[in-house]
Amino acid sequence: MNLRIAAAALAFAAIPALAHHGWSEYDSSQALTLTGKIELSGYEHPHGFVKLSSGGKTWTAVLAPPSRMENRGLPRAELVPGKTVTVVGYPNRNKPDEMRAERITVDGRTVELR
Repeated sequence: MNLRIAAAALAFAAIPALAHHGWSEYDSSQALTLTGKIELSGYEHPHGFVKLSSGGKTWTAVLAPPSRMENRGLPRAELVPGKTVTVVGYPNRNKPDEMRAERITVDGRTVELR
């Protein structure tokens, strides 16, 4: 009986890993550089994000996990609505308003996210 419980626990533990998307949904041959104001930000797992108003369009820029951003010197307090940032990354192949951010420049300082 304990073996069945252990097997079930192991199977459920793998579900979050399967739910994580791969980066193949982003077109790495089409680099984007967007500068605009943050409308909304999220500093949560599995990836942070900013909603960025740029060029008359609102983009969702998928950032790195919060722990990586924190370790690289990008705390939550720097990603606030109204702040102007520049994001470099790749567009999503299926979601025309989403991009995967490779780096972000905040207050004149660039942070590598990948």
